[in-house]
Amino acid sequence: MVSRGSKTSSHRSASGSGGRKRKRAAPLDETALRDLALAYVARFSTTAAKVEGYLARKVRERGVAEDAEGRTQDLDVTGLVARLVELGYVDDEAYARSRSRDLTGRGYGKRRVEQALWAAGIEEQTRADNAPDEAASRRAALLLAKKRGFGPFARGLRDQDETPEVVRKRREKQVAAMLRAGHLYEHIQFILEAATPQDIEGWVTEAEEDSDDVWR
Repeated sequence: MVSRGSKTSSHRSASGSGGRKRKRAAPLDETALRDLALAYVARFSTTAAKVEGYLARKVRERGVAEDAEGRTQDLDVTGLVARLVELGYVDDEAYARSRSRDLTGRGYGKRRVEQALWAAGIEEQTRADNAPDEAASRRAALLLAKKRGFGPFARGLRDQDETPEVVRKRREKQVAAMLRAGHLYEHIQFILEAATPQDIEGWVTEAEEDSDDVWR
């Protein structure tokens, strides 16, 4: 036997909070689509590809409104995105530059930067133009090593106080972590084999002196 309380609970669960059904959003017309686009670019730093994907998803979810004669309206998502780019509301170059700085500033390497820009729909040339150079890549690797205590930044026991097996396993984990963060193997190798933190800092300085990098 189902109690009265159980029936009430089931009814509320099926109908939503307080027994009220959620109202479906109205189908989209040109004005509603434009308003969605403007609200999106106002909230997020984004790219043309991401805006277009967002708007296409909204059209699929909500459908397209009909005109006064009952005909489905044509919504030009691609044209709307192009207009946002023309007005400067969406700037792939600025996004790529900002995203690259953000990721390297958190210790991620060149491969992770390139993957993030590719996933955001940034074109190949723009990705290449905004990828971190050698100096920026070395700085990012140094930052990660400091944060994670890798190589000469390790805290606690030194290699000579540990068994070869322990040293080997720790190194493998550190290599794997730096590879996942997108760093080049030669950078990882240099950092993990460096005798002192000063050796790494000098290695970074050397690249900075040879660089035309405007990120500094």
